[in-house]
Amino acid sequence: MKIRGLFTKKNYLRYISHLDLIRLFHRSFNRSQIPIKYSEGFNPHPKFSISNPLSLGIESEGEYIDIELIRDIPIDEFITRMNETLPEDIQIIKAIEINNSDSISSIIEWAFYELKFTLINKVDIDDLKKEIEDWVDRDSIIITKLKKKGKNKVPKEVNIIPLIGNVVVKGKDKNGFLVINTLLKTGENGNLKPMEFIEAMNRDLSLSLDLDSIMIKRLALYAEKDDTLYSPL
Repeated sequence: MKIRGLFTKKNYLRYISHLDLIRLFHRSFNRSQIPIKYSEGFNPHPKFSISNPLSLGIESEGEYIDIELIRDIPIDEFITRMNETLPEDIQIIKAIEINNSDSISSIIEWAFYELKFTLINKVDIDDLKKEIEDWVDRDSIIITKLKKKGKNKVPKEVNIIPLIGNVVVKGKDKNGFLVINTLLKTGENGNLKPMEFIEAMNRDLSLSLDLDSIMIKRLALYAEKDDTLYSPL
């Protein structure tokens, strides 16, 4: 049996690394006595995988995990037993049985984010919306990314326009934070981190953004087929 689960990562636990998250789930499988399948060989390990890693400090309402079991168990029972052993800020909110062999990390193409920050200078929201629309309509927005070359990392200029799906300025929330939603490419066919997007926007638009105020939340992850996005669960 193979299960795909959707889970949250919130509050203080947004600061744990991807490796620590894997260890956390491994301990939870053992404590909840989930009949997880192990690999064969000299050093067997539990057969599960977590979708595209989050950078430290980013919350999420929609991360994915694929788990292989040695026998069938009811989905509701799986969710209940896991959530009893997981911390309250990492909880499985939905799960289904899947029959395909594609790993979750191989099919994820896009990530949808909520970005919140304050601006040092006052701006008109309508003017800002128009400015951002014009910005993403450019033929190119160039940033420098470090790429692996052998054992070293070398700087490489990258046009991020193909890596931006959309940008929506939502306005200011009740606490005075400017809220922007954006769809950014992620996964094996291209990747744009939200901080790279924010830094490029701040550079090109002269927003006078307060970098210490930035809060990032990943709202969803999507697969893509025939130019159509869909939830993998």
